[in-house]
Amino acid sequence: MKKIADVLRSGDWKNEKHVPIITAPKSVKKDESFTVAVHVGENIPHPNTTEHHIRWIKLLFQPDDGFTYELGDFQFTAHGEATAGANQGPAYTEPKITAEIKLKTSGTLMALSFCNIHGLWEYYQQIEVI
Repeated sequence: MKKIADVLRSGDWKNEKHVPIITAPKSVKKDESFTVAVHVGENIPHPNTTEHHIRWIKLLFQPDDGFTYELGDFQFTAHGEATAGANQGPAYTEPKITAEIKLKTSGTLMALSFCNIHGLWEYYQQIEVI
């Protein structure tokens, strides 16, 4: 039986279009709001077509001590679908999100993304609360 860890993929985001890159400060003040962005395909754009797209991004926080917390679940549901056919639709969603969060303790920001063809991808960033 496989576990999630067995199927999660990671890679060098400068050469891989599926990695959900986190952009956030390296340190933040306790209880002070800050912006976190997650973008799939920052250096190499990910196809955003009916046939090949990012379905979702999840943003999580793992405190240095304790359980993992889900900060956000972002769904991308428009990929050019239409009754006229694939990629003929009027709307597309881009796999990029921003979130405002506050932390009380240091830990790790975690991003997961799901490509409908290439599966689950991960990225991590340490964040220090001062």
